[in-house]
Amino acid sequence: MAFQPQRGSHAQESRQQAELLAIQALAFLAADRGRLDRFLTASGIAPEQLRAAAAQPEFLAGILDHLGAEEALLLAFAAHAGIDPADVARARHALTGASWSDSRP
Repeated sequence: MAFQPQRGSHAQESRQQAELLAIQALAFLAADRGRLDRFLTASGIAPEQLRAAAAQPEFLAGILDHLGAEEALLLAFAAHAGIDPADVARARHALTGASWSDSRP
């Protein structure tokens, strides 16, 4: 299921959309052992901690930061999710409470 941001929505709706995108990104990372291992190493989190961590906005932001740090990974995720790669940066910004429409990377 592709993520479709609702531009011009309120900050709470934007944050929920951003959280959904981050969860989708985590699933994308988890689908490939190499991607997941690189993420776990970079984040310092243990695999058994993922479920609890995914409930934390800061962790979700870290997932999006991880994608944004590597262009090839970002582009692969964007293609997989059917989104504009810039949507990842907008979602990251929305996790801080800003409206999606206010998030122009």
